[in-house]
Amino acid sequence: MSTFSITIEPTSNPAIKKFQANSFLVNHNSYEFKNIDEAKNSPLAQQLFYLPFVKTVYISQNFIAVEKFNIVEWIDIQDELSQQIESFLNDNGVVIIEDASTAKKVPVTVYAESTPNPATLKFVTNKKIVTETLEFKNIDEAKNAPLALALFHFPFVKEVFMDSNYVSIQKFEVAEWDDVFQEIREFIKNYMEEGKEILSENFKKTPQVVEQEKENKFESLDDTSKEIANIIEEYVKPAVASDGGNILFKHYDPETKNVKVILQGACSGCPSSTFTLKNGIETMLKEMLQGKINSVEAING
Repeated sequence: MSTFSITIEPTSNPAIKKFQANSFLVNHNSYEFKNIDEAKNSPLAQQLFYLPFVKTVYISQNFIAVEKFNIVEWIDIQDELSQQIESFLNDNGVVIIEDASTAKKVPVTVYAESTPNPATLKFVTNKKIVTETLEFKNIDEAKNAPLALALFHFPFVKEVFMDSNYVSIQKFEVAEWDDVFQEIREFIKNYMEEGKEILSENFKKTPQVVEQEKENKFESLDDTSKEIANIIEEYVKPAVASDGGNILFKHYDPETKNVKVILQGACSGCPSSTFTLKNGIETMLKEMLQGKINSVEAING
């Protein structure tokens, strides 16, 4: 059995702190408890409500968030609270007794956003979906991702891409988005509100594992490749993600000075995106790494 460790993270609300675990705590639902009576199905939340400063407890897949009353400051209590949660988990404490009728699920909202690729729409949710970017080109690749698998049962779904809090879907030409986007939006919303699996248990990774894998991969690169990867991460990836896609550094050849990047999600298969990104990245890298870059090749994922 894994040993739990807790890290403290701030949130946009100064009254709320997030206590993130290195392993998953509950299966698929998110829970919100306003008082000890509402928390009767959560031994962990009940214990937290014995602390007089605890106002609200939120429990999600791999974190507990606590909203406090103003009688105390976080700086005075957060370390002790973190240790208390960690001790509870390592003492085999029960986080949730799974019974949807007695726990209040956090409602899910889903809205659609257009992308530069007319064949792709981005469906954004108010709930974290995955801890890493995942791309599925067909139904066989989605065997460990039940949500993606279900989406492929729509005959017009060609590809599915998932990132932190959104799903990008590329369609076949047989359907127009105006005719089907509402159906897809409602399907994703209902799927998540019912607490169904997004990823199968053996396919899930905690944020800590994902971060460690990224760090290990980065450390294996040569110095120039590290520079290229950092530039892409800082200057290119945020803009690409906002358009429902992703870009990955693949390879740098020091002899030819050629760079290969992989395009995923909305960027994949979009001629204009491929051309724009290739030329934009190429220009940026040539300016920032003078003499080290000859060309950039953009490959569809």
